[in-house]
Amino acid sequence: MSDIIEITGGVPLKGVVPISGAKNAALPILLSTLLTSEPCEISNIPNLKDVHLSYRLLEHFGASVSPLHDRARIETPALRATEASYSLVKALRASFWVLAPLIARGGAARVALPGGDVIGARPVDMHLEGLTKMGAEIKVKNGVVMATAPNGLKPATIDFRFPSVGATHQILMAAARTRGNTLIRGAAREPEVVALATALTRMGAEIEGAGTDTISVHGRDELGGFSLELIGDRIEAATYLLAGLVTSGKICASGIDSDFFGEFLPLLHEMNVKTEISENSITVEVGPGGLKAVKATTGPFPSFATDIQAPLMAALCFAEGESVISEQVYEGRFGHVSELCRMGAKIKVDGREATITGTGQLTSAPVEALDIRAGAALVIGALGAEGTSQIREPQHLRRGYSHLEQKLSNVGARVKSKLIDAEDYIFTGC
Repeated sequence: MSDIIEITGGVPLKGVVPISGAKNAALPILLSTLLTSEPCEISNIPNLKDVHLSYRLLEHFGASVSPLHDRARIETPALRATEASYSLVKALRASFWVLAPLIARGGAARVALPGGDVIGARPVDMHLEGLTKMGAEIKVKNGVVMATAPNGLKPATIDFRFPSVGATHQILMAAARTRGNTLIRGAAREPEVVALATALTRMGAEIEGAGTDTISVHGRDELGGFSLELIGDRIEAATYLLAGLVTSGKICASGIDSDFFGEFLPLLHEMNVKTEISENSITVEVGPGGLKAVKATTGPFPSFATDIQAPLMAALCFAEGESVISEQVYEGRFGHVSELCRMGAKIKVDGREATITGTGQLTSAPVEALDIRAGAALVIGALGAEGTSQIREPQHLRRGYSHLEQKLSNVGARVKSKLIDAEDYIFTGC
């Protein structure tokens, strides 16, 4: 047996959607608890598959994990292991970030390379170059990174050629437990990077410049525990806001800072969307005349986020005119196009550029979620479409959206999970 998500579209979504803690902040902060032997308490943790995989990973390295609802207490008195196998890293790409805590605290690490995935290769050479500058001796053999720093890491000046979020996380964690001043230039500026820096600061590191392209870290030999509430998930919030727009509804995303959206909000204004912004929420609805076409290019924060690219594309299928999206972060991140076209979308792809001709309406179809954000795009398409759509492989959505069906139902969506026999795939063409 397998499950699908079934959505009957055409119902305006109205109401408040509480936004969960940011997955992309939760994962590095959870892994950062390996830097200390003292207890760490984290709240507003989203109920996601990737979070539960992180718990298992932490336990593999010797942590005691005590989750309760949206909170967790984590304590790692001693590192019990220094190796992360390919099966662990493949299941959770972010687990590669354990490299820095293992080297900084334990002096050695063996971590499998994550490899590429459905949205393209995500190289880790900047991670390794930065750790090497900090004194780690690194060898890569048979797909495994073997790193040692028997005399500890040393502070350094790291220059990134691209503001990689993952590499910034990695060096931040390494520098926090390295005595002296480490300078990261060309750092990622995402809110999730700032969230990790906040956690490391509460552990005892002195960090300046988080949220800018230059971060200074004054690290310590030992770090303490911390207590932290996770920031809201800007990608989840954007997804629900777009879902409300394609249904001609009015959605309020609560528990999110509007500053986290970067260029997304200006794009909404160009699309003829009316916004109401408060300290901890944002409300949207379509202005008179309907949604309008826009041009968008993905890039590092504060540019338009690549993780919102697929949901935005789905929304633009309902806009008047011809929209263009240029994907400049990950190659191959247009896997959702073919599935949207099954629903009647008119999209042409040329390299890293997609042209969307708004039809004003999609129709229901059986479709397949290829990754987290592709699945979100299909949910948006199905909510605005005529008829009932079935979304296969919903496990991808479980990795990025906590209580998806419940949250949508609470604002009026007709959505449910449904068990099906595997043989049913044969007759749907998916």
